[in-house]
Amino acid sequence: MSDTPIRIDQPIVGCEVVKEEKPSVSFQRPQVLDGATYKIKPPDSDHAIYVTINHTVADGQPRLVEIFVNSKSMAHFPWVVALTRVISAIFRHESKPTFLVEELRSVFDPNGGFWSEGRYVPSLVAEIGNCLQRHMLMLGIVDHPEAPSAEDNRQPAPHQSQQDSQPKPQGICEKCGAFAVVFSGGCDKCQECGFSKRCGDA
Repeated sequence: MSDTPIRIDQPIVGCEVVKEEKPSVSFQRPQVLDGATYKIKPPDSDHAIYVTINHTVADGQPRLVEIFVNSKSMAHFPWVVALTRVISAIFRHESKPTFLVEELRSVFDPNGGFWSEGRYVPSLVAEIGNCLQRHMLMLGIVDHPEAPSAEDNRQPAPHQSQQDSQPKPQGICEKCGAFAVVFSGGCDKCQECGFSKRCGDA
């Protein structure tokens, strides 16, 4: 607003107070919701963690409404409460919050992750992101990955199988945090980001 005085040359014949319009709420939480609960059992925890994601149908489309994380263990209670409230708030404002999956899955625990269903998970938060992705796939909010073609499913030749076999990860990458560091050819190399160290050492 300008500080310059305004000169009024004509008499004022009327005035009115302009009320600020409040933004309309486009989504209201229904009284009854559908949902699913996913079980997470980290190997270093004595108690399982249960992730419940509730949804509804709005304008003919599935919509996420809220998320809860529960466990008998109180070790993660403060940040779990904060995380669920923030995610639930995003659900209320975004009809397709698909970006949350990658944001959660990119969180790495400095103490290391764990293996779940044959796949390495870098943190408990990342596994919550995996649960969210499964729920979105179930509802059709995100598309299922394309099935491999018949050509991709062909059996490799014996020499090709030997060449394609990769050593198992032996450490955590100090650059990206993924448990994907292998020792090959005298180098410690990350299979995720390509960072290498100790190359040339015998």
